[in-house]
Formats: sequence, structure tokens, C-alpha cells
Amino acid sequence: MKAIVQDRYGPVDVLEEREIPTPGIGEDEVLVRVRAAGVDPGVWHYLTGLPTAGRLALGLRRPRVPVRGSDVAGVVGSVGRNVVNIRQGDAVFGVAASGSYAEYARCRADRLVLKPDGIGFEQAGATPVSGMTALQGLRDLGRVESGQRVLVFGAGGGIGHMVVQLARGYGAEVTGVAREAKRDFVRSLGAATEITGQYDLIMDTAGNRPLAELRPLLKPSGTLVIVGGEGGKGRVLGGFQRSLSAYAISPFVRQRLKPLLSLPKLADLDALAGFLADGTLRPAIDRTFALADTPDAIRYLGTGEARGKVVVTVASA
Repeated sequence: MKAIVQDRYGPVDVLEEREIPTPGIGEDEVLVRVRAAGVDPGVWHYLTGLPTAGRLALGLRRPRVPVRGSDVAGVVGSVGRNVVNIRQGDAVFGVAASGSYAEYARCRADRLVLKPDGIGFEQAGATPVSGMTALQGLRDLGRVESGQRVLVFGAGGGIGHMVVQLARGYGAEVTGVAREAKRDFVRSLGAATEITGQYDLIMDTAGNRPLAELRPLLKPSGTLVIVGGEGGKGRVLGGFQRSLSAYAISPFVRQRLKPLLSLPKLADLDALAGFLADGTLRPAIDRTFALADTPDAIRYLGTGEARGKVVVTVASA
């Protein structure tokens, strides 16, 4: 099969499209013929060997494997003997166990759900990682409620635009902060774009604002959810320094300061499928790229210009 592979850590230029063996599956796994796979910042971290704040892995070599695409949407090609909830030929989306920038991806059966009718593979493939991050931040950490005021930083990006939609689905009044070129897009999602007063819940998906800037915008008993650490200014840990600071400060203040570690959960994928089906969530696809152009997709995501999601599409294998 064709797949995007890398021989070593480094910039996007280390990626190549090559022929590699189709992955085998275990008894509890599914082989998916990939139709679409979203691109998110985690792909860049894996590519460069910087999965967290450290730089220790830079330059180290790894076996030749598909790059770590996690989002996946496609058609089930085969199933393991223990799989009962998914059948061959089903259209599914979820999280891949092997790289999803490939014609086929190996997936755990409990990390896939059926794609709703009427939802394209591109939108489904854009949803899992960003959608679960948005949902877990709002519902689990943020405890969002109808009538609350929610402020979203990075509201025009892949995660942020889903936070806006889901928060509105929960009945919240939403304000979205984004760069000038994305403000019309954010307003089209139903959010205001001017900060006024204080908020019950703030989700910072942009990852580079210090706590001292965010906390005054939060009500005395409000909640701040910190998503990622892109572009942070901490000397050692970059944006992840905010998460450590939040843990240190939280016991001494009324405000709830919560760093988010999003993990894939079948129940959350089911919830996202419901939101897609009823129209609460409509992932915006800024651009799509063919499999061979995956490096360009990652480069484009890195510019910060994308309105919503960037997706790699794969021709039927």
C-alpha cells in the first residue's frame, strides 16, 4: 500500500510517500480503507521528535513507519475475530492505531464508530482528535451549562471552531478570539468576536497566553481550560509551563485552572457522531490535500492560516 513514511525525526521534508506492507490486525482490531484523515498539531510533534516539551529526541532515528496520523475515516476492509460491533463494509470514523496517512490503517474496534449518513468522509475524518479535545474540555473540565458566558481563544482553528459550535449546542453565549483574517469565519459560527466583561468558562486553544493575562477575564469562580502549549514562552517547557503553573496555583484560588489531557474514548466518539448527525457540529474544512501532498498539508497547518481543519484525502485503495 502507499503510505507517508519517515526514516528520522526532522522537518516536514523528511516525509515521503512509499510502498509498504499493509498492516496486519489483531483479534480486537479492524483494518480500514482510509478515505480521509485530519491533520492536527500532534502530527508535527511526532514528526520532529518533540512529542512534549523536551527536545531530547531531535535527530534520533526510528524504524520506517507511516507518520502518526490519528484521525481516520473510511470503509472497513476486514475485522478481527473478536469484533462484533463493526462489520466489513461499514463506513466508520475514529482514531487509528497505525498511521492514517496511508491507504489502509489498523484501528482498535473500540476506537471506531459508524459514520452518520449524510456526513462526508472529509468531515468525519476531521472530527475525532479535535472533536474529543473540544468535548472533553467543555463538558468534563469546563462543566459548561446553558446560559453561561464562554470565551474561546483560537476560535478559528481546528479545535477552537469545534469548541464554539459545541458550546453553542450546550446553550452557552460564546465569544471567539481569532486573528483578524478569521473573524468573519468565527462570526459565521454564531460567536461574538469582542471581549466584554468576565466569563464563566475560558478555553484557550491557542496555547500562548500567560495565566496573568487570562485570569482577569475569568469570573471569580470561573474555569480556565488550557489546551496544548503551542508557542508558549516558558524558558524550558514552552507553553507547557502554563500547565504546571496552573497546577501550582489552583489550590490557592477560587478559579478552577485545568490543563487538558485529551484521551480517545468510545463514548465520546459516539457523542460526536450524534452531534454530527443532528447538525450541532459541522467541521469546517479549509483545504484538502492528496496523500502524496501530506507534507504540504502539515506545512499549511503550521502557518496558522487555516479556518477550521486541514484534511488529507486518500483515493479508494
